[in-house]
Amino acid sequence: MRALVITGPGRAEVQEVPAPEAVPGDVVVDVQRAGVCGTDVELYTGHMQYLHDGVTTYPVRIGHEWMGTVSAVGDGVDPSWLGARVTGDTMLGCGRCRRCLTGYQHVCAFRGELGVRDGRPGALAEQVAVPARSLHRLPGTVDDAAGALVEPGGNAFRSVEAAALAPGERLLVAGAGTIGLLAAMFARARGVEVHLLGRSARSLAFAHSLGFAQTWSDEDLPDLPWDAVIDASNSPQLPARAVQLVEPGRRVVLVGLAGSPSLVDTRDLALADVTAVGILSASPGLAGTIDAYASGAVDPSPLVAAAVGLDDVPAILAGERPEGAGPGPKFHIDTRARGGETP
Repeated sequence: MRALVITGPGRAEVQEVPAPEAVPGDVVVDVQRAGVCGTDVELYTGHMQYLHDGVTTYPVRIGHEWMGTVSAVGDGVDPSWLGARVTGDTMLGCGRCRRCLTGYQHVCAFRGELGVRDGRPGALAEQVAVPARSLHRLPGTVDDAAGALVEPGGNAFRSVEAAALAPGERLLVAGAGTIGLLAAMFARARGVEVHLLGRSARSLAFAHSLGFAQTWSDEDLPDLPWDAVIDASNSPQLPARAVQLVEPGRRVVLVGLAGSPSLVDTRDLALADVTAVGILSASPGLAGTIDAYASGAVDPSPLVAAAVGLDDVPAILAGERPEGAGPGPKFHIDTRARGGETP
């Protein structure tokens, strides 16, 4: 089968690789849509921390935002999965340790990460093998584009839950990329007053086009009481600023990751009685995200700028935008399309 392979920093190509097999406990999925995200770009550039830690090595087959149809099941797997439209968890805990057994498999010390850590090739391929226990069914009201946005949606869903806001309260989302915009959508669906802080005029204009009228830059951010702040940016300065901006006694949610350490003065936390919450993964938020997409409470599809073929991925990883791409921040891959084709 065809798969996207990163062979080293700044080098990626489509290769013919062996098709996966449905070993006991696994299924094989025919991938229909997969997304490219910032983690994939960091693996391509060589900046991803896992590369320096040694848990990820080249060559690496990326892709952890995906949906498709189950085409084979291994021994011990319920045969009713055959033919099901599904997406799946990225974080694959060992299933035996204390964390896994108490609902924290996404922070299992022995976890695999599909398409990120070594051991589980990712879904930027015609097929992917995943554990059946990681699967989530997609109802008919969740189309392919939305299905491949469940994983980033789960991170945003959890971020909004962690903010612990009531309808009518005021949220500042720092970062107008995919996670920030999805967080804004989930918060708006809950009746929260949403404000977005962004860096570029283009990203703020796109947020405005999605109905978020209260979009700000650093220069014009109003002095308002923020009942929660979600940092979905990659700025090393914003976590500390978020702690200073949020109302005393309220919450800062940290879902973005900078390429260098973000320093927060713990005195600012303690003296204002602020709670800081870190969000690592979508895992506990996948089901809630699917429900929100299925009901129409959140429509993530405008975030997709273009759907292209596997052959177009190296250029996207290098920072190019396909000709005719829309203004959204997310690129999707239709593994059935060839380079230059519009699926």
